Amino acid sequence: MLSINDPRTGGPVAATPARRGLTRVVAHVPRPDATGLRVILVADVLVRALEIGGTPVWTVLSAAEGRAELRARAGQLGIRPFEDAQDTTPGLGEAQVLHVLAATDADADRNADTDVGTDAGTDGGGPADGGAAGGLRVEVAPARLAAGVADDADSATALRLALLARPRREPLDLGAADLAEAGDRLEHWRGAVATWATRPSGPIPDPVRDQLRAAWEDDLDVPAVLDVLRRVETSGTVPDGARFETYAYADRLLGLELTRDIGRGAPA
Repeated sequence: MLSINDPRTGGPVAATPARRGLTRVVAHVPRPDATGLRVILVADVLVRALEIGGTPVWTVLSAAEGRAELRARAGQLGIRPFEDAQDTTPGLGEAQVLHVLAATDADADRNADTDVGTDAGTDGGGPADGGAAGGLRVEVAPARLAAGVADDADSATALRLALLARPRREPLDLGAADLAEAGDRLEHWRGAVATWATRPSGPIPDPVRDQLRAAWEDDLDVPAVLDVLRRVETSGTVPDGARFETYAYADRLLGLELTRDIGRGAPA
């Protein structure tokens, strides 16, 4: 079961206390800058993790400014659309609310001690509109992109990988070299997956599946998921067909289009 380390409690809390209960994920994005992109990307991955576990999810965007720009840039990153925060009443059968927000905004909210409600189902807003109420908080450290980095659609997936490759609680400062490294990694993995797809299929080994799930269910530890993929790639015991299935399965969480190059050219 996915657990989140809520900074207000200092320990892990079940993200979905009610099995199969509707969970609302609210992305609080005051502005469409690099930190805002990182926040909504973490929210997107959180939604994917919940859905893989069979949890129905209602996604909501709370944005104070630049909503159209944010949606456009999020779309380039492969982030699925979030509804606008309008109706703040709980959804039918709603069991939990998860607020994804920048750590700086969360700190200000805590220091001001201005909860606008304590019931998990009373608010769709956050720091962008007056404070995050109830539910669990998934905090994301600030991010900064060097001028001119990843401002086109062609490099968007590389930016997605670069943003996911570092723990979400660590501040991130990305430059052209970081983006180039992520782009090279993507190209390599996509080529490998295209090659493995031509081999006889094989099931994901149970220990590998367990490692992947354990990684993302532990406070949404995406860098640990990427580490599992690196180990699988170089493993001497995992057949190519099972490697393919492993990467395709993990990509349901990562959203990196790792299977994109299948059938596009002669395998290596």
